[in-house]
Amino acid sequence: MTASLTVLGEAPGQEEILTKEACAFIAALNANFDAERLELLQARQRYQARLDEGFEPIFLSETKHIRDDLTWRVAPYPAELADRRVEITGSADRKMLINALNSGANCFMCCLEDATSPHWSNVIDSQINLRDAVRGTISFTDPTTKKHYALGEKRAVLLVRPRGWHMPANFVRLDGKPTSASLIDFGLYFFHNARELIERGTAPYFYLPKIEHYQEAELWARVFEFSEDYLGLPKASTRATTLIETLPAAFEAEEILYALREYSTGLNCGRWDYIFSYIKCFR
Repeated sequence: MTASLTVLGEAPGQEEILTKEACAFIAALNANFDAERLELLQARQRYQARLDEGFEPIFLSETKHIRDDLTWRVAPYPAELADRRVEITGSADRKMLINALNSGANCFMCCLEDATSPHWSNVIDSQINLRDAVRGTISFTDPTTKKHYALGEKRAVLLVRPRGWHMPANFVRLDGKPTSASLIDFGLYFFHNARELIERGTAPYFYLPKIEHYQEAELWARVFEFSEDYLGLPKASTRATTLIETLPAAFEAEEILYALREYSTGLNCGRWDYIFSYIKCFR
């Protein structure tokens, strides 16, 4: 564990996840990107202040060239994500993770955000369960019914949703300051599983929540590029679907796609958060 990274929580199995190498990676992510994350959160506050004064969201003039340019494209879809007609979501609870992957759905979005209470034990347990699921070794025996659960041969494609940019990780501190929950969730999953996934013929797939402006997508793109370089993985092997859950993001959808064009697997509308965002913008 690096000298500047401090873990305040204690949870069963965390020594398997918080290895010296994994902690060094988490420290590097936060050292390189957390200051910009905090600046972007301040920009959100300034934007909200304008909305409170009566400003209405508009398409940005400075990015008109992106919307007008019909030549750029996002990267081609991975074959296993070409059919996403049945896509389910849930937490990384061990039994749920097994049942979801065995469900017959095309994709399972494992949610470390809305579906997971960010207690430190849940953060660690989720990472342990995801690690075992990626390797196909995950199993569970119900202590009451004694029913045994294990992965079948046909499995849904796994995507992981980390917490949003606005969330701090108070249990993990760098130089005494809370780190980014996004970078904790993403970083631990990526460090332990990205190479394994690629070697198994798939890839690290993510869902990016609560994006409000295209600069926040640009930050994710730089995080992906840095992480691949750090671990010596092929460029643009990471792929991400961006959730449009805020009204400002709806006006910057093309810019968000452009920012993530090497990594993007499209957009998805998170309708309940989107409705709430509309109320927030025009309260």
